[in-house]
Amino acid sequence: MQLTKAEEQVMQHLWEMGEGLVKDIRDRFDEPKPVRNTVSTVLRILEKKDFVSHKTYGNVHVYYPLVSKDEYSKSQLFGLMKSYFNNSFPAMASFFAREKDLTIQDLEQLMEETKRELSKE
Repeated sequence: MQLTKAEEQVMQHLWEMGEGLVKDIRDRFDEPKPVRNTVSTVLRILEKKDFVSHKTYGNVHVYYPLVSKDEYSKSQLFGLMKSYFNNSFPAMASFFAREKDLTIQDLEQLMEETKRELSKE
């Protein structure tokens, strides 16, 4: 599921924190900070989307992510690959290699790092 920009910003802070109060999340934003009600509303929307849940202590809610940053990143990346690159990883990789003007040495280093990662499995 795709998140809005505001939802993604809140999730980024929550992923970094692990858990937090509305105030804690709001405090992590740059100036001008969103108002408390905005952060609270976004968190309630994220709960409805099953991205976030909370624990209640008296009248205080401590929010925590239900979806990890890795899970969300992976779904977004595979969605991008499917929608824009005909579900072809080589097509997507070559697009980014061209856009980032990678050298042959950069590509060889990428291949070595990929081999190391794959050998860990």
